[in-house]
Amino acid sequence: MHLLVVEDEPEMAELLRKGLEEETHRVVVATDGREGLELARTYDFDAILLDVMLPGMDGYGVTRKLRESQRQTPILMLTARDAAGDIAKGLDGGADDYLTKPFSFVELLARLRSITRRVTQDSDSTLGIADLRIDPVTRQVFRRGKPIQLTVTEFRLLEFLVRRAGRVVPREAIVEAVWGFDEEVERNTVDAFICLLRNKIDRDFQPKLLHTVRGFGYSIRTSM
Repeated sequence: MHLLVVEDEPEMAELLRKGLEEETHRVVVATDGREGLELARTYDFDAILLDVMLPGMDGYGVTRKLRESQRQTPILMLTARDAAGDIAKGLDGGADDYLTKPFSFVELLARLRSITRRVTQDSDSTLGIADLRIDPVTRQVFRRGKPIQLTVTEFRLLEFLVRRAGRVVPREAIVEAVWGFDEEVERNTVDAFICLLRNKIDRDFQPKLLHTVRGFGYSIRTSM
C-alpha cells in the first residue's frame, strides 16, 4: 500500500517508515500537520497514520479539513492521549481508528489492515476486478483461480492499479506510489514493469485487464 505517515518525532517517524517499508509498503513521511494535509490532498494514499500532537496543525484539524474536502482516505490516529474524550474527538472528527502510544508494531499492522479492509471492493480482505483477485494481507494473486507469482514491485504496482480500477492512472502517480518520491525512475522502467505484469495477468486470460492510455498512463478495467 501507499501510506502517508504524519509524525513530528524523528525517531518515531523513522521507526514507522522502516517497519512499514519492511512490510513492502511505500511510505511518505510528513513532519507537521500542514505538510501532511497538503500531501494528503495532493496525492492518492491508501491510508494515513496521523499523530495528534503536531506543529502547524494538530491531527484533529488535519482530519477535519480532509473530510470537509471529501477526502475519505482511511486515517489511523496515533497519540499518547488515551482519555475517552480525546479518542471520541478523533473518531467524531472523521478518523477511522485510534491507537495510543506506546503500541506494538503487530497491533499497528492489524489496525491498518482493518481500516483499509473497510474500503475494499469485496466483503473479505481481497481486492478484485473480473476474475482477478489479490489479497493485500497475504500478497497472493489469482486469476480464474490460478495462482500467479509476482515480485514485490510487481505486486505493489498491481495493487495500486486495482485499488483504482476503472480509472486512468498517470505514470507520475505510479512512480510515486511504487518507487517513492525520492527515487529517480526512468520512463522505460515503468513500461518494463507494466510489460512484465501484463505477461503474468493477461497473456493467458480473457478479458484483457491492463490497458495503456497513450501519452498519459495505465488503467485496470474490463473494456477499452
